[in-house]
Amino acid sequence: MAERTESSISIDAAPARVMEVIADFDAYPEWTGAVKEVEVRSKGPDGRATEVWFNLDARAIKDQYSLAYTWKGEKEVRWSLIEAEQIVKAMDGAYLLVDNGDGSTTVTYRLAVDVKVPMLGMIKRKAEKVIIDTALTELKKRVEG
Repeated sequence: MAERTESSISIDAAPARVMEVIADFDAYPEWTGAVKEVEVRSKGPDGRATEVWFNLDARAIKDQYSLAYTWKGEKEVRWSLIEAEQIVKAMDGAYLLVDNGDGSTTVTYRLAVDVKVPMLGMIKRKAEKVIIDTALTELKKRVEG
């Protein structure tokens, strides 16, 4: 699963505010189109989630799965698949935040997904790109709204 897809967006907010929205998993069904249900299963000493279960319906990918999270302050969060019920075989991702020094933050979303059914790499990258671009647009709207 060496290939990954990534995209970036500028959000008119400080990194701490952006990370606050990213870390608020319970609110995801309110503002993300693809996440239908969320359950935070464990938290670290800082109060941030370390394991989260999702019920996802992102058209190309429908599944229920759990992800393990690692956090680096207000600069990055990374996740990897613990288990999935249907189509997802592997998933690694990250949000990387860079303070632009003007009150805005550049957010880069990296994602690599592998599925159990055969899929051409080109089609898989396109699906990842749609998921990433949608997630970044929704994140920007939530943070700035």
